[in-house]
Amino acid sequence: MRRVIFNQKGGVGKSSITVNLAAISAAKGKRTLVVDLDPQCNASQYLLGEAAEFSRDKTELTPNIGQFFGQTLQFSLKEKPISEYVHKTAHDNLHVIPSNPELSEIEHLLQSKHKIFKLAAALKSLQGSYDAIYIDTPPAFNFYTLSALIAAQRCLIPFDCGAFSRRAIDTVLENVGEIRADHNEELEIEGIVVNQFQPRASLPVKLVDEMRAEGLPIMSSHLSSSVIMKESHDKALPLIHLAPKHKLTEEYIALFEELA
Repeated sequence: MRRVIFNQKGGVGKSSITVNLAAISAAKGKRTLVVDLDPQCNASQYLLGEAAEFSRDKTELTPNIGQFFGQTLQFSLKEKPISEYVHKTAHDNLHVIPSNPELSEIEHLLQSKHKIFKLAAALKSLQGSYDAIYIDTPPAFNFYTLSALIAAQRCLIPFDCGAFSRRAIDTVLENVGEIRADHNEELEIEGIVVNQFQPRASLPVKLVDEMRAEGLPIMSSHLSSSVIMKESHDKALPLIHLAPKHKLTEEYIALFEELA
């Protein structure tokens, strides 16, 4: 199973959802891989901590997904398989291909060389190695998100209960539908996952009710807003390992089981 978590609006929780679902998958014994396509490297840092952080005076974490794509632009080099870009995490069954800020710098070159199917072919080559692959995407509809949607079998769309996010959902659904029609008939929209939900606040409840009434594929399991998520990020420790009995962790487990 190859799942992409996608919304071209930022701040909706793509990386948090990607990492926590993947961590639950791995904790249940499934061989699980996270592929981080966001130049901000949030999923990479969430799983690998300081090793994946970057700055002007710090050597980048290698190998990374930027180098995987970059090698396709150097025809004099023999390409390495994507399996050689995988890093182990501190958790059993959980691996990651980390991102790199330089993804943004090579995007136009990859587009001009028509490398849009490169990721799909690479991830299909890993079918025997992993039971589940989760793909985190940047907050834009660009080369990398298009590559992820072409490579995936399922698409999960985060929604953060905001008015601006609601307006973006129709565009996201339209874009995913076009990719399915033009490039990847295997791609299915699993649903819209409501994130940072506050059941006692009128706007989130109103928006979710309206979307459900419109027939949009809202997941039954909602994810609450909680300060423990920041602690989870700061400690680079997914919720299933940081606080397995916490309400938000239980909501993630319920979402995972609903998706399974």
